[in-house]
Amino acid sequence: MKVGIVGTGFVGGSAAYAMVLHGVASELVLVDARPELARAQAEDILHAVPFGPPVRVKPGDFPDLAGARVVVLACGVNQQPGETRLHLLERNAAVFQDVLARLRAYVQEAVMVVATNPVDLITQMVLQLSGLPSARVVGSGTILDTARFRALLAEHLAIAPQSVHAYVLGEHGDSEVLIWSSARAGGVPVETMARQTGRFLTPEVKARIDDGVRRAAYRIIEGKGATYYGIGAGLARIVKAIRDDERVVLTLSGFDGHRTGFAPVCFSLPRVLGADGIRTTFMPPLSRAEKSALRQSTEVLYEAARAVLP
Repeated sequence: MKVGIVGTGFVGGSAAYAMVLHGVASELVLVDARPELARAQAEDILHAVPFGPPVRVKPGDFPDLAGARVVVLACGVNQQPGETRLHLLERNAAVFQDVLARLRAYVQEAVMVVATNPVDLITQMVLQLSGLPSARVVGSGTILDTARFRALLAEHLAIAPQSVHAYVLGEHGDSEVLIWSSARAGGVPVETMARQTGRFLTPEVKARIDDGVRRAAYRIIEGKGATYYGIGAGLARIVKAIRDDERVVLTLSGFDGHRTGFAPVCFSLPRVLGADGIRTTFMPPLSRAEKSALRQSTEVLYEAARAVLP
């Protein structure tokens, strides 16, 4: 499967590297506003191919993306220390208007996967400007936040993250909502496992996990300037699900209109992902407080979209 990546900085480069190591694509085309960066990333990543499955890796330009089944959009400016994702919107809006104007002619059959922050609002912008069906415009959304939630819950319970099923929904940002009420570990409620193993989920433990999920990006950015390994792996997982028509459930950002009863804006819910993008979306059981918080999260996004997006 041919995959294109537009934007080959920290996130795009990490995604390309993860895709090569996992053999997600048979051909990978890297495009960047700085052609020398795309060339350098392609050459460097190509040297990893002998240690994994065979993949053709090359730099290119927008016409070289013709025929790609998936195009990952990781272009734009980086989040600065202390800057919220919503503050990034105006700086990245102009970048995406230019990119989509140049990209549109070559990828009408592709699934677009959006990674740039603020990812929910950029996903909405891509949907509006590309003219693609909403199913084929997929934001990485809270896939990373959900992974963080599962990892921290697993660490507290002393089990593998793969045995934890829990969601982070809403905005990929400060208003995101950790869904404790339906979180499961080994098929049972996490509260049940916590009691049975003596690893109680006290309010203090929950607050620590919440902070670990919600503030992770700020801490990582403060320490090394950007987050990229986790989301790079997440993007490779999304592309694999599309390639194999897995129909796996992932917390992705997409547009549902008024169907979910929340504000008509792109935000993350559990979505079934397959070869043609998002197949369906479902709403997990929510407590009253979680539903209220999710509604507030979507309103934050909706107001930002109204103020900035065309």
